[in-house]
Amino acid sequence: MIAVQSRILIVDDELFFRKLYRDLLLEEGYRVDICDSGDDAIALLQQRQVDVVLTDMVMPGRNGLEVLRAAKALPNPPDVILVTGHASLESAIDALKSGARDYLVKPFNPEELKHIVRNCLDQRELLTENDQLKRQIQLFQTGQTLSTVIDLEILVPQALDVLLREMGASSGCAYALKNGVTPTVTTLKNIPVEFAEQMVDVLLPQIDELTGLEQPGEDFADQLTKLQYRREQIWLLPLRDGTVLKGGILLCDAPCPLPETISFGELRYLCDQIVLGFANACRYQDAQELMYTDDLTGLYNHRFMQVSLNREIKRAQRYGLKFSLLFLDLDRFKEINDAYGHLAGSAALQEVGALLVDCVRDVDTLFRFGGDEFAVILVETDDTTARVVAERIRSVIEGHAFLKDRGNPSYVTVTAGFATFPTDSVEKEKLLDLADRAMYVGKTTRNVICGVKDIPDDDL
Repeated sequence: MIAVQSRILIVDDELFFRKLYRDLLLEEGYRVDICDSGDDAIALLQQRQVDVVLTDMVMPGRNGLEVLRAAKALPNPPDVILVTGHASLESAIDALKSGARDYLVKPFNPEELKHIVRNCLDQRELLTENDQLKRQIQLFQTGQTLSTVIDLEILVPQALDVLLREMGASSGCAYALKNGVTPTVTTLKNIPVEFAEQMVDVLLPQIDELTGLEQPGEDFADQLTKLQYRREQIWLLPLRDGTVLKGGILLCDAPCPLPETISFGELRYLCDQIVLGFANACRYQDAQELMYTDDLTGLYNHRFMQVSLNREIKRAQRYGLKFSLLFLDLDRFKEINDAYGHLAGSAALQEVGALLVDCVRDVDTLFRFGGDEFAVILVETDDTTARVVAERIRSVIEGHAFLKDRGNPSYVTVTAGFATFPTDSVEKEKLLDLADRAMYVGKTTRNVICGVKDIPDDDL
């Protein structure tokens, strides 16, 4: 098997020895190339993969040591056997120090030459098998690690980095699907966000049909060319929770064709582990959602508000951003419970939750704080904009007929209070306290909006 696959390069300026080496090695079944100078040998090595170089030490122009050094500088260097008729201890040491696999002295026994070449190829194959084993072990460990990461914010960027490295690509992105329809780019690697968004929009119709790591169909070639990308360089990996498509990974500049060193079996294993990790992380996230979600309204609960505030404070500090915390308290909501019962009151609270969702952005976070109190974290929002959003909420709730479908149209109003980070405070507890105080200042009037500036100096 080795003989059939191995290619030997003979380099010698003497025709007699070139023919002798060639005949001996062809008898062994090797593929043989011949060069009569070091310059030609170096040029050939840069064009073709060679397993072993058998080169004379002394030649006109570039000598055997120079051929050896040039060979060792290649990405996948061949083994080099140096041959000389003028042997010395110093020349042998120089050859071995420079990386020669072995050293042969003229004249030599033909069987000695065959033995040295065969031994050289055996060692080369053994080293290759060891490298492959190391790679497989490393890939196994990487896959196992990815399959056990349960935080999607950590898993997806790591998976993108690993796939880029294994595929020899440098740019790509990851995206998530909201409600299985609307894509949002979540991670970028050396690609502008506008290009990533356009590519995901273009390829989304095919992504749901994919079962693993695949390339887009030829039908997408023209659209991708307009975005300055070649279809042949793009690879897609869908990410699902069960049968539901929830996102994916997109590689933009993989080599075309892929290097022979890339094993699709290994890539499939790696992608299987990524997909498994994604499904596990989704289940963990769903469990967290249940723990952090208000059963009645579907909004987040008070417990998750503490987590969200911690995250948003860190993000604001890191990027120098502002955000506002808005507290909402329904006015005279008890009258609905008293008039129509607690089931009607619960239905009204559900309507409030739905109205709030329509009043804020997707990036903002809504909470049912407790009873008939709600809260909102308005990201990248100063006090002026927070007041505008609060007024929108106040107006919508004031004009809405609650319990209309039950035949009992009812109206309530809402009082809002807000505080802004870091304008009003850089501490979480203080920010919560200020937003709460602002709301209770408004409760003396009801159906109004108050900020920290509206809190009397005596109460600060």
